[in-house]
Amino acid sequence: MTWYVVDGMDGSGKSTAGEMLKSYLESDGRKVLDITHPTEHRFVGRVADRFLHMEGGKFWEMLAAIFYIMDVVTSLFYVRRHGKGYDDIIFIRYSLAVAYVPTSMVPMTYRIVETILPVPDVKVFVDVSPDVAFERIKARGESLELFETPDRLRKTRGKIMMISGDWNIVDNSGSEAHLEEQIIDILKSEVKE
Repeated sequence: MTWYVVDGMDGSGKSTAGEMLKSYLESDGRKVLDITHPTEHRFVGRVADRFLHMEGGKFWEMLAAIFYIMDVVTSLFYVRRHGKGYDDIIFIRYSLAVAYVPTSMVPMTYRIVETILPVPDVKVFVDVSPDVAFERIKARGESLELFETPDRLRKTRGKIMMISGDWNIVDNSGSEAHLEEQIIDILKSEVKE
């Protein structure tokens, strides 16, 4: 079994990249489980998402982070219990979420997370400029989350760049075909049969 994580800031195209990855793996006859965080069908995921849409600043951010962590840990337990029936597991959002903590805490928090939580086999960081991300977020027509402002997206991307050195970075500022090509290149270089 290969465990993939597709991560990045809001509006970067994580879900699109994850769908491409899943589709490619399934086209090869593989059985794939994909889990997006926060998870809609799980109580802690729905609560995390609800807190991400609250106005009021740091308090709601902290509660969203706590429930997000609980959601990810629940997914890890689920995979441990039920993952044997799959050839591949894909998490959309995982450890790069530490980029939402204050800048001075990001490197230390990331080291702690990478020490405590299991490390995936293949880590993909979907990168895009904050301006492009914000335009995509607005185009969805949904209410904005706490971190979905141009300024917050710029800060978040800067913090992700601090910690993404060992990630496979894909540039999602071009076409979907270019993104898919990069995903396939990662699969060919990272995954050994």
